[in-house]
Amino acid sequence: MKIAIVDDEQDMRQSVSQWLALSGYDTETFSCAEDALRAIGADYPGIVVSDIKMPGMDGIAFLKRLMAMDNSLPVILITGHGDVPMAVEAMRLGAYDFLEKPFNPGRMGDLARRAAQARQLTLDNRALRRELADGSVLMKKLIGGSSAMERLREDILDLGQADGHVLVDGETGTGKTLVAHALHAVGPRAGRRFVLLSCAACGEEALAARLFGPSSDGPMPATVEARGGTLCLEDIEALPPALQARLLAFIDEQGTPAETRIVAVSNLQEPGKSCEDVLRSDLYFRLAAMKILLPPLRSRGEDILTLFTHLVEQFAEEYGCDAPTVNAQEAAQLLQAPWPGNVRQLVNVAERAVLQSRRGAGTIASLLMAEDEAGDPTTTEGKPLKEYVDAFERMLIDNAMRRHKGSVASVMEELCLPRRTLNEKMAKYGLSRSDYL
Repeated sequence: MKIAIVDDEQDMRQSVSQWLALSGYDTETFSCAEDALRAIGADYPGIVVSDIKMPGMDGIAFLKRLMAMDNSLPVILITGHGDVPMAVEAMRLGAYDFLEKPFNPGRMGDLARRAAQARQLTLDNRALRRELADGSVLMKKLIGGSSAMERLREDILDLGQADGHVLVDGETGTGKTLVAHALHAVGPRAGRRFVLLSCAACGEEALAARLFGPSSDGPMPATVEARGGTLCLEDIEALPPALQARLLAFIDEQGTPAETRIVAVSNLQEPGKSCEDVLRSDLYFRLAAMKILLPPLRSRGEDILTLFTHLVEQFAEEYGCDAPTVNAQEAAQLLQAPWPGNVRQLVNVAERAVLQSRRGAGTIASLLMAEDEAGDPTTTEGKPLKEYVDAFERMLIDNAMRRHKGSVASVMEELCLPRRTLNEKMAKYGLSRSDYL
């Protein structure tokens, strides 16, 4: 992650740059705001740290230019003691935060880390939004043939056409933000703005400014930016009570049908508590007028092997090596694992499997054992043997068809299956030769 450091004092530029470079950031320095603006674009892959008092364009004017260009760009301002009121005003204009001189380097590092995380989330979601502008492409990313995934895709198609607000809930790592994008992409608002805002990414004052706008001149608030489209509020459970009241008023002012649709994403993982327990009831019932509950990975059966195969092939292509094969024991372990991190955890295991396979070391079983030791060592409840056999058999045929690019003769030879048996099994598992050509 890059950090642009803007300060007219060379010593300050160098000291801030050295400290942040030691923390692992890629820093670049500028002696004036004008030079920085020539290097920073709307999708700048990083954050900005700038002094407020500078000759020529000062930090406030610089901030306004940056916010007009990209109102999600985190800007941390450095101020002298007497400039604190000015820094507070800058927060109202969209600054991420400010540091008062002399500042603690640890505080600088902590602010940079949080700002960089927020920026990465913004950039990831922009890339995802561009990639998934086509709803049909997005639906293909919701991989899986289990009944739970079939229902999920049907729910998305149904609710995507509606105007009511939606609450998307489920365990961490199940793909809730992807579903929020899908709801927008398959509906009549697909050509309008999709604005994503995390309620946990910044403090209450900054969140209020980003959501509803500052009282003075500043960046366009999310409620205005998303007008006519979809406003996706991630981590809705982190919305402070005062802002819950303002959001409720915003919803009521819109009337029915709503001009701006709200898709709220809950990431509450506190045992025994639900989103309904932490939001004021009137707001909850408006947001949950429609609700989608994502299935945990452990309940999706053979989808686990389908996803794992898809992921290792993607990573193998990325790293330029062969995809590791899965034996019967490893397939059973993949199906039995509890997957507390759900699909996100499966992605990590698949990438590590490819990396260690490239080195010629380790097994998938060893990775799963390491996951158990690092987290919850329990497994899900056992399934009937037939489910394991069917899932493993489907995976073998699917993998062979992929390797041989749909050549039935080659797959018959590799798996020692007559054509009729292979055709019957492909029909049973919903596999089509045309998908591999």
